[in-house]
Amino acid sequence: MTKISGIFAASMSVLNTDLSLNVDKTIDHAEKLIDQGCHGTAIFGSTGQSQLISISEKIDLLNKLSKTKFKDKHLIGTGLNSLGETINFMKIATSLNFKKFLIMPPAYYKYGDQEVIKFYTKIIESIPECKIILYNFEKLCGYKFSIECVSELVKKFPNQIVGVKDSSYNLFEKLKLKNFSIFPGSELKLLKGLELGCSGIITATCNVTAELSRKVYDDFNLGKKQSANQKLCNVREIFDRYNLISGLHSYCSQENKIYKNILPPLSLLNKTDEKSLINDLKDLNFTNKPSLAA
Repeated sequence: MTKISGIFAASMSVLNTDLSLNVDKTIDHAEKLIDQGCHGTAIFGSTGQSQLISISEKIDLLNKLSKTKFKDKHLIGTGLNSLGETINFMKIATSLNFKKFLIMPPAYYKYGDQEVIKFYTKIIESIPECKIILYNFEKLCGYKFSIECVSELVKKFPNQIVGVKDSSYNLFEKLKLKNFSIFPGSELKLLKGLELGCSGIITATCNVTAELSRKVYDDFNLGKKQSANQKLCNVREIFDRYNLISGLHSYCSQENKIYKNILPPLSLLNKTDEKSLINDLKDLNFTNKPSLAA
């Protein structure tokens, strides 16, 4: 398998007014991000509210996604704590020819490296054809991958453990593994990561920064002088002042009100924060109308 690399958006889920998943518009949103510059997307990551969306809705989306033009460009998140449900969902996905997954260890419970290795071992024993990008985000699941844990997993499963999304930022500067993809979780780390040998990024704000992020990525690989990185970082820094999911939905809803739909306990930004977000982005002359779902 070719090493996974590039700019990946942790794609947003689009909901109806009754808070059910709008499958068509969710796929449309993801495809427009790819048209805008992303090499691919992560479907049902944390930004896509995966932990709050029902398994049946996820399966409905996979069935339709498997027939789309960009079907090979998506990483599939699971967003499930249950080992059994994770395996069952992945079996359905692999039956539809999705093989690349973004998987975070379960939330809530306390555990260490050996328990994490056992968790992924059970998955791989059940679905040996899968390719897994580990999702390192201590803030969300309570566990932070160590270099030793990742190295042991890769040694044990070199054909299945193929990368890591590092949103805790304790790995991307130090982890060095052959033919292994490393994706920092922020545009702020994109250029530095590329300079260190990382593979790209997987981030929430690529829902709105796809074009800028791709330019930074391409300019680096072409050896060109960076002209977009500062603006890219400025945009990310503005979004980082708020909950990213709230900020993205509030921002995107300026052009399409369907993005106002968000699953509790998540919410939109309050009016004061929304106004500040919009005004600060305007001050940067930043707009992103092309990425919004119709």
